Amino acid sequence: MTEVRDNGGASAMRIHAAGEYRPMEELEVIRELAAVRGLRVLELGCGAAWMTRLLVDPLGAAAVTATEVDRVQHAKNLALTDLPAVTFRFGGAEAIADPDGAYDLVFLFKSLHHVPPDLMDRALAEIHRVLKPGGLLYCSEPVYQGPFNDVMRLIQDEKEVREAAFAALQRAVGQGTFGLAAEVFFESVGTYPDWPSFESRFVHVTHSERNLDAARRAAIRAAFERHLTPTGARFRKPHRVDLLRREGPGCDEN
Repeated sequence: MTEVRDNGGASAMRIHAAGEYRPMEELEVIRELAAVRGLRVLELGCGAAWMTRLLVDPLGAAAVTATEVDRVQHAKNLALTDLPAVTFRFGGAEAIADPDGAYDLVFLFKSLHHVPPDLMDRALAEIHRVLKPGGLLYCSEPVYQGPFNDVMRLIQDEKEVREAAFAALQRAVGQGTFGLAAEVFFESVGTYPDWPSFESRFVHVTHSERNLDAARRAAIRAAFERHLTPTGARFRKPHRVDLLRREGPGCDEN
């Protein structure tokens, strides 16, 4: 079962928990932690809308607003015709174009660390504002550990921004903006059949300027291909999920 902690404060939160990672996919974690069916949902930093689709089907959200700050990807999302329950919007988490209490649930799938560090506190304040009293924030973040991370940090080392994201969540809990409802550590599996598939997914991206020279690309490829087998490169990816509950006026304090 998920370890649920009462809101004892930020000291209950951990950025990494050796030996506590459960093998499961994110969809399983969501099902364990939060009922989505019939609710109004906001997803911040939706990327190519992989998780957006799951929020609608099979999870059954009534309506999803999915935001993105990469204009190229946002244009691709707007061209999608098979997600009538989803409204795609350009914009960042630090300025959410919705009225107070508009959503039951807010999701951040590996996107809080992409918010500029000096705007993370503002982003969490905005999330608090647009959540209904007692509403939930589901925030998953990749953990800076393991072989997959060792390859990815050659592309872009995210140690500092991931630590900043965790610290922002701790501050939000410590200040009483949110209560800590649950903390889960899980490992999902990612398999990439060859270098071109990995390169297209993580190197040739439109949301970041990589500026990788030939030598750096060669080093990244060599690091990836050390894990390559006849059936592809298979990685266990460690993640942390913080499930936070909106505190403040209108919430049941019992």
